Amino acid sequence: MRIDLNCDMGESFGPYRIGQDEEILRYVTSANIACGFHAGDPQVMRHTVRMAKQHGVAIGAHPGYPDLVGFGRREMAVQPEQLYCDLVYQIGALQAFAQAEGLRLQHVKPHGALYNKAHRDEQTARAIVRAICDVDRSLALYTLPNGVLYELAREEGLRVVREFFADRTYQPDGTLTPRTAPNAMIGDVELAAARVVRMLAEKKVQSVDGQDLQIEAETVCIHGDEPGAAVFARAIREQLAKQGVVVKAIGTAQPSI
Repeated sequence: MRIDLNCDMGESFGPYRIGQDEEILRYVTSANIACGFHAGDPQVMRHTVRMAKQHGVAIGAHPGYPDLVGFGRREMAVQPEQLYCDLVYQIGALQAFAQAEGLRLQHVKPHGALYNKAHRDEQTARAIVRAICDVDRSLALYTLPNGVLYELAREEGLRVVREFFADRTYQPDGTLTPRTAPNAMIGDVELAAARVVRMLAEKKVQSVDGQDLQIEAETVCIHGDEPGAAVFARAIREQLAKQGVVVKAIGTAQPSI
């Protein structure tokens, strides 16, 4: 068995520090780096890219809504054309920082409310797919399986990487429990690690109502802004090692001609 372990990071802004990026980079294989709209700034982006390079961690763009106050977790009424431009801008900015360090972007993972809306809304999903295709078709897209974004990206021929969340609970329909709910996050490190192992071995996860959901994924996410994120990352790596699971980045595809 093989899995990629990813984390949202680079979410500090100016003098404000969020997350435990440097410590988490010891355990993950892919970093989703904020691009300045929901979090992050140019200096943080550059610093995070450099840290990821130092640790041999693959990098991806983590674009979101222009919502610094709400950390990109509030759904916004952004027109598709504006959303497309916002995404090209963000992906291109991180791509430039990667190139300055002699690196290539591996993937794109929408952030927060944008990620969730694209799972069900066709216009949002199409804007994301078009932006990735126009910037670089070789970029992989990280998303939940079986949603609108997943299907449209596959139809367009993008490389789609299905994502599982180690520290989030699932609804019976396979979507993530909204963060406004008290049971949205999983605080038990052992439980989170056990869920990842079970997903890999049995392709199942238990929803909040006790049902077993069928789920397959090539990457597992940990949220870097959570207080115990580094502990989660280390525990999951240790459990996966015990089960003989290879933890490795998905790798970059060759640019399309």
